[in-house]
Amino acid sequence: MIKKKIPYLIASSPMLFLIILLITNVVIYNNSISGGNQLALLFSGALAAIIGFYYGTKWKNIMLGIEKSIKSIVPAIIMLLLIGSLSGTWLISGIIPTMIYYGLTILDPTIFLFATAIITAIVSISTGSSWSTIATVGIALLGIGIAIGFSPGLVGGAIISGAYFGDKMSPLSETTNMAAAISEVDLFDHIKYMMYTTIPSFIITLIIFLIIGLYFTTNISSEQINQVLMIIDKKFTITAWLFLVPISVIIMIIKKIAAIPSLFFGTLLGGFFAILFQPEIVIEVSARNTSNIGSYYIGILNSMIGEINFTSINNSINDIFNIHEIDRSDLLKSGGMYGMLNTLLLMFCAMIFSGTIESTGILNRIAEPIIKYAKNTGSLITTTASTCLFFNITTSDQYMSIVVPGRMFAKSYKQQGLAPENLSRTLEDSGTVTSVLIPWNSCGATQSAVLGIATISYLPFCFFNLISPIMTIGYAYSQTKIKKLRK
Repeated sequence: MIKKKIPYLIASSPMLFLIILLITNVVIYNNSISGGNQLALLFSGALAAIIGFYYGTKWKNIMLGIEKSIKSIVPAIIMLLLIGSLSGTWLISGIIPTMIYYGLTILDPTIFLFATAIITAIVSISTGSSWSTIATVGIALLGIGIAIGFSPGLVGGAIISGAYFGDKMSPLSETTNMAAAISEVDLFDHIKYMMYTTIPSFIITLIIFLIIGLYFTTNISSEQINQVLMIIDKKFTITAWLFLVPISVIIMIIKKIAAIPSLFFGTLLGGFFAILFQPEIVIEVSARNTSNIGSYYIGILNSMIGEINFTSINNSINDIFNIHEIDRSDLLKSGGMYGMLNTLLLMFCAMIFSGTIESTGILNRIAEPIIKYAKNTGSLITTTASTCLFFNITTSDQYMSIVVPGRMFAKSYKQQGLAPENLSRTLEDSGTVTSVLIPWNSCGATQSAVLGIATISYLPFCFFNLISPIMTIGYAYSQTKIKKLRK
């Protein structure tokens, strides 16, 4: 069978079909992970496969494309499962409750969102990983923010804004190294050039969070906060020694130990500290009445695999605050590995769709006319940013949104006399930061699962992620800090 060129409108139909189904699911289910989004991706992938097969793509090649796409997320799958198990051991060991306890004692509601963005930015710059940052200090900050009275979506936006700022600016970050490498730019030249757009975007973000905090009023009194502290202190052994675990994980990542072994070590260390500091809770989780090695073993494994919910404590906290909404009833809860399965299913279906549209040539066919619109500096950088967002939506993969546009537009930047730093900066300003805003993207699905917040809930408050693409486009049209090629 001879492969024929797919008409543009037909090539676009799987994308349009996917968008229609996803919008329908958001309206009906009001959830970015559960519901029919998995099937929407599969149905759209099936349509793409039928089109590709009709126009000459062999079924074997389609399956190879899907296999390649799924292989690309294997590290993310392992990391996601480890994050689930880590949250379980860190909960029963008292690490997360201790973070919440000290956070409620120290952080003032007026500057909480501002401080949250700063804290996650510092940790993310140090580790080079937004995922690790959100999975550790992010979870604790979310619990503190909810206890103070902020909406989960607003706190999630502050956590993600800071984490992705640090991810962009860290020389340890995978996406930062990838954007520099694909654009053939020195790593530190790339980071230096990013500062022109990234730092102003983050300053604006911090100002917005500070203004929100200044005008924020809470019905929660200091007496209620003290009651919550007493409940946590009564249930858990609160001690600063527990901070050794997250500090150890952060140091390991700073020392360039890969995230997967670092998280695995953090999970095991959390289990050890649980036995050391919270033996009664470990026995409670094991559902046994005897204190022995078997009970400790079962308790630790249960926290790593399944759901842990201290229902009585959560209900008591809700009674103190006189609130009973679902989003505030899980202050001390972990889903373990099982809690990540829905997200993993979404990621698998997204990769099936991604592999299908790439192997059938549909993706390249859609991308062909895009370069024609890049006539000047402003339109070229705008087109690059839009393409990065497009690939985040369609391929559901952050790395694809950097690699493919980087290859597509490298020649165009040279032809227009623009230094490659412009390309590398645009890839980060639009590809890296928007991935977490797409519910079915691996980044969006992961952070939604880790924080327990629907993507659509935190999206409006991820000010840094929303401002960054606009900032880079604004610089392009105003010809601000646009580096030219040396003759």
